Amino acid sequence: MAVTDDESDRRFATTLARGLAVLRAFRPSDDGLGNAEISERTGIPKSTVSRLTFTLQALGYLNHARRRDRYRPGPALLALGNIASSSISFVELSGSIMQRLADETGTLALLLVRDDNKLLIVKTWRPRNVSSLWLEVGHRLPFNGSSSGHALLAAMSEEIFARTVANVAGDRGLTPERAQEIRKDAYSQLVTRGFVIADPKEYFAANIHAVAKPFHSRDLSEPVVFTCGAMPEDLSLERMRDEVGPRLSEAVQELERIMGQGSAIAMRS
Repeated sequence: MAVTDDESDRRFATTLARGLAVLRAFRPSDDGLGNAEISERTGIPKSTVSRLTFTLQALGYLNHARRRDRYRPGPALLALGNIASSSISFVELSGSIMQRLADETGTLALLLVRDDNKLLIVKTWRPRNVSSLWLEVGHRLPFNGSSSGHALLAAMSEEIFARTVANVAGDRGLTPERAQEIRKDAYSQLVTRGFVIADPKEYFAANIHAVAKPFHSRDLSEPVVFTCGAMPEDLSLERMRDEVGPRLSEAVQELERIMGQGSAIAMRS
């Protein structure tokens, strides 16, 4: 992973960053993680990981439930997540809007944020009485080859875009030049039709079709992205373009009106 300007700053707390990297190593599908697995996922030496996991367990951010050789997220981490979700006003306000969108389009609606070199799903709204994608909170998507990633790259400021590309470079063959191409194309899509659809031939997963639109809350220093997705047989390119994309764009615009703010593209600088 590339060293960012922040990491070279003398104010940067490396131990804290490593502790947070340990917490971010966990995935929803994990049945706990041992120190060796955490070390492999984070690149942090196992001896250092053992000290970090011991400390995080002592503070309640990890626990040893059931199998004592494997760590799991602890109650303090759950409390911290709930506090963050409650303090960022648009998350709660978007709930009814996105659930209605999911129900009316029969798609899985998602809220994703940038998380190091991936996008992290932090909220899902499943359509009622309709089977939907298996994607869950905590799942990570790549920037390259996902409508969500392309939309977010388009809405970032130049500073955050440069930092993100430095972190993501090489993931799924993403080069700085390709990132600029994605950013330009996605920006054009947002300006002309209000949403982004990545070329299905470039999708990271052949069994997912998705359309995305960024949102930039004043509560946050960078944009997030709302996405609607489904299996290709349920969400064709034509349906994304003619029905679901416009509905998603309208839903995010409704949220922007409620928040009394402009679009993510208008706020890009």
